[in-house]
Amino acid sequence: MNIQDSVVMITGGAIRVGRVHALTLAGKGANISFTYLPGEPWQQTKAEIEALGMQCLATELDIRDLAGVHAWVNATHQTFGRIDVLINNASPWMGSPFLQWTEADWELSIGVNIKAAFFCAQAVAPIMLQQGRGVIVGITDLSAYDVWAGHSVHAIGKAGVIQLTRYLAAELGPAIRAVAIAPGPIMPPPDFTEEQLEASRNHTLLKRNGTPEDASRLVAFLIENDFLTSHVYFVDGGERFAP
Repeated sequence: MNIQDSVVMITGGAIRVGRVHALTLAGKGANISFTYLPGEPWQQTKAEIEALGMQCLATELDIRDLAGVHAWVNATHQTFGRIDVLINNASPWMGSPFLQWTEADWELSIGVNIKAAFFCAQAVAPIMLQQGRGVIVGITDLSAYDVWAGHSVHAIGKAGVIQLTRYLAAELGPAIRAVAIAPGPIMPPPDFTEEQLEASRNHTLLKRNGTPEDASRLVAFLIENDFLTSHVYFVDGGERFAP
């Protein structure tokens, strides 16, 4: 699949790493449809995509709203005439000791990471199958493999992304490929202290943090390589297997 002239849908594409995915792929010739939440600077992201010469559809949406998800998918299809890629990028960063997680916390974290990702994929799949091709990209992280104290619900959601990727690849292939990336320290949470940043650098084999562009370049590679499906690809400076 060529990124040039493709149509890419991104959940949470206005800010942080989602924004970098949008701009990286637009820079390679993709038209972009992304969701954003109230208060996020979506106009700036949309303007930057259009400045690259590509079309952009920006939609305010809580992606746990399944009717809203279908409306977004339908609007994207009607606007561009096709849907080539879905990137399930949106993910709230949440942490709490195990005994302090609430039902509302669970509903938000699992609702975005698993429920929304599942039903966004289900909504785009018929269009991709009719086209005869499509790629669905999931975003997990290292918490799916390791134990991060205070992040149990987040980690459960990210582990679910891996299994969802496998089922999408198995049940929707060969027309639709499903892959996932597992970033390491590429964009730390805004509340990270300098000590936490230093620790994250030291946990990698390369002894440095990466950038959101490192993750976006991997996403672009996975979109274009037609013999990759079902697997998770790490972009973590070797942190996953560091001693």
